[in-house]
Amino acid sequence: MNFKEFKQKKWVRFISNKYVLILVLFIVWMIFFDANSYLIHHELDSDINALEDNAEFYQKEIDQDKSFIKKMEDSGEMEKFAREKYYLKKENEDIYIIENEDSIKKEEKR
Repeated sequence: MNFKEFKQKKWVRFISNKYVLILVLFIVWMIFFDANSYLIHHELDSDINALEDNAEFYQKEIDQDKSFIKKMEDSGEMEKFAREKYYLKKENEDIYIIENEDSIKKEEKR
């Protein structure tokens, strides 16, 4: 098969059309090389999704903190929290901390 026969094939004539070549080059340019390429858009979309997930997480944390602050407005709850968390005590009061054997963290053997 010589070059003239190859050039006369239908698909070769279609692909060698200057408008088809320009369209293919444009599509390749827009997908891979342009500043607004598909690859960059895909990366930015994944970043946006990650940031939206972070915003959701922090909004839940804010809601939990608001409920905790509202709960701590009661002086009885605040005293209970201080006694349990920070082992605070009243004057002339002794506190004994009893830990069960299963609640004590064991050291890892090396």
